[in-house]
Amino acid sequence: MREHHGPGEVEVDRDTTLVARLLAEADAHPSREAVAVRDGEGFTSWGLGELAGQIRSTARGLIGLGVQPGQSVVIMSSTRVEWTIIDYAIWAIGAVTVPVHETFTPERAASIIDDSAAVAAVFESEELADGFRAEADRPSGCDHVFVLGSDGLAQLQSLGDGIDDDAVADRLGGLRMEQTATIVYTSGTTGRPKGCVWTHGNLAWTAAQSVATVDEMLDPGRTTLLFLPLAHAFARLIQVAALDTGVVIAYSAGPDELEDELVRFRPDFFLAVPRVFEKLLARAEHQAHAGGALRRGLFDRAVAVAEAWSREDATGSVRASTRLQHAVFDRLVYRRMREVLGGRVTHAIVGGDAFDERLAHVFIGLGITILEGYGQTETTGPAALNRLSARRIGTVGPPLPGATIRIADDGEILVRGENVFQGYHGKEEQTREVLSADGWLATGDLGELDDDGFLRHVGRKKEMIVTSTGENIVPTELENQLRAHPLISHPLAVGDGRPFIGMLLSLDHDQLATWATERDKSTDDPQKLTQDQELRAEMETAIDEVNRTVSRPVERIGDFRILPRELRIDEGELTPTNKVKREVVEDRYQDLIDDLYQDA
Repeated sequence: MREHHGPGEVEVDRDTTLVARLLAEADAHPSREAVAVRDGEGFTSWGLGELAGQIRSTARGLIGLGVQPGQSVVIMSSTRVEWTIIDYAIWAIGAVTVPVHETFTPERAASIIDDSAAVAAVFESEELADGFRAEADRPSGCDHVFVLGSDGLAQLQSLGDGIDDDAVADRLGGLRMEQTATIVYTSGTTGRPKGCVWTHGNLAWTAAQSVATVDEMLDPGRTTLLFLPLAHAFARLIQVAALDTGVVIAYSAGPDELEDELVRFRPDFFLAVPRVFEKLLARAEHQAHAGGALRRGLFDRAVAVAEAWSREDATGSVRASTRLQHAVFDRLVYRRMREVLGGRVTHAIVGGDAFDERLAHVFIGLGITILEGYGQTETTGPAALNRLSARRIGTVGPPLPGATIRIADDGEILVRGENVFQGYHGKEEQTREVLSADGWLATGDLGELDDDGFLRHVGRKKEMIVTSTGENIVPTELENQLRAHPLISHPLAVGDGRPFIGMLLSLDHDQLATWATERDKSTDDPQKLTQDQELRAEMETAIDEVNRTVSRPVERIGDFRILPRELRIDEGELTPTNKVKREVVEDRYQDLIDDLYQDA
């Protein structure tokens, strides 16, 4: 059993919540730039005073609506400034925010609204609100619905007419760290979502330790473009940490606008899931390869040098030849690739899924420091995070300051600290299954700690494959390597109770169309395209490359099948953070899995 405690815990003011700090800072420095919102072709900045004014106005509206301390209010919306305003307004009056991913089905959204006993709900669109209304044909305490797309925020704020700020101040003055701030529902990778209870203390402590870990990146006045869903713990923690430190948050208008917005806003850093970087590199590679043999060779050599430079730099010694080539390629290639991200990005925090080690080295070589972290909804976001001063590629970093990570005898990651949640809302038995009496959270993840306390995330215990020969295989590393291929969006290893490891491959729709066009193949029937023999040969090559890296023959991928279409969130096959729902996909494509093993 290994264990490591994160040193350097930051002391947190136990009498002041994050919302109280923000409003006090706004009174003292109202002109300090706080957020930036999309305005036509560009972004318009708001001062902290303007943001606080919107928060207080919304808080008065919630009081006018009759929302009491401890009652829940749902937000079902994509990431936008109104999300932050409503979130902080709910906290300001002592109520509880319940985020719901806008990609959840109406049935699932309604079940969360019922489970959290929400008294009001704010939806982004009439479509989302109508979905809830269609499900809410049973008695429900959620009698108040507001729609942001139909002036819902203004309607909510108008309910506060005649209520002064003293009413908000009274609620805020009675707020304590041990009170519930939010109930964040898990994304449902291994079943129905469960509501994780976070207190104001959980949020304040985790934000403080996270800031201490990457303090140079979160200097006042630095900027970030927020495009991940605020309903997820990862983005939510960045929201509160940024506003608490003076980092300016710009809100993306959506995934389709991201490439353009990165150039228009030019953030200093951003947070993302690994797939964002995989697609960025794949797009750059495609553009270079389309320019002929010379450009292709130049680009491929530049990527190889970027990787080599990062690997050598990690050892503390970069060879002179590598340093020279790196300087040349910085002018010819790397600078242009950084311009795709706006030209000013120096850092990126990556979480939500495993990040390919080679890809991390490439982006570091391009001039963007990659900081991987690990956490769960049950840990208020991060539990481990690489530091700027001490990072180790291939790991998710050491524990947060003040947190402790232990590896159990069976390899499970255990976490203890003030970031650990209070339990699952209304589910005492399920809480006891993961949270011990002395505060240890059983994460359900497998990991390893090195001698310096850096954590390597291996995979999920429930995802371990036990073959018919009794071999235990964690498929994560195989999947991670395949995911780095530009055509593969989501690989899924199968083989439980079978004689060998098989692989289902979900291909990236856009990359597949590009691949087909370059080879003069029709894109009219994507499902027929997935049966193309040339495509299958390319996937066989990718499988062979992965198989050459395994340490045991039983870990080799024996065969594969290409799924007829890309896995999708709205089909219930992926979580809102793009993780594969294994049970759903295996059940849906059982015929393909059976076909994999037909001749075994």
